Amino acid sequence: MVDINRILSEKYEKYFDYLNHKMVLEQLIKRGIKKKDVIEAFKKIRRDIFIPPHLKTRAYDDAAIEILPNQTISQSYVVALMLELLELNKEQRVLEIGTGTGWQTMLLSCLAKEVYSIDIRETLNEFARDRLFNIFSSKNVKLKTDDGYNGWKEFSPFDRIIVGCSTDEIPPELISQLSDNKGIMVIPVGEENNQKLKVVKKNKEKIEISDSIDVLFVRLIREQVS
Repeated sequence: MVDINRILSEKYEKYFDYLNHKMVLEQLIKRGIKKKDVIEAFKKIRRDIFIPPHLKTRAYDDAAIEILPNQTISQSYVVALMLELLELNKEQRVLEIGTGTGWQTMLLSCLAKEVYSIDIRETLNEFARDRLFNIFSSKNVKLKTDDGYNGWKEFSPFDRIIVGCSTDEIPPELISQLSDNKGIMVIPVGEENNQKLKVVKKNKEKIEISDSIDVLFVRLIREQVS
């Protein structure tokens, strides 16, 4: 007897495999993403897996996708660029502010030794937890529901910090939790409609801040919401 559900499931997986491959080629590589480990992580961790079911048809749009009011899953190119700017390796501990659905978190887990991720929305942490731990069985990720502005002091300092929401200024607590040993933070800074992706490099007492591209991120939320 023909198992129609199995056949449809296999076609569904092949379809998204194709779209993911196309996204890596057209949205990342053709735009200048070069780091092989970043590209391989995107090939391995499909974006559609971290998209709510009613939005899966938009999973490979070349844009940020709103999954909740004032909450998006970022554009693939911007995520890849941020990961390149972090200069990651498998010996590093990373703090992520803004877990969201967990897609960027899972990409980080492929590129770093340990990932500590914070989101103020418990519903998003539940969504991310299911995918990170039940689908991918990730062993190097810790999640927390809290105000990301304050970082995660318990496990600091961090070799790398990545912030997936914009702030008017770089939070002092995040700078203090960044490693003095060539630590790097990537964060969108600016007003709601006028933001720059900033790269913060910290070496002992010296802090250097440089600009990357113009971006448009949702704002960092300070009060817990569902």
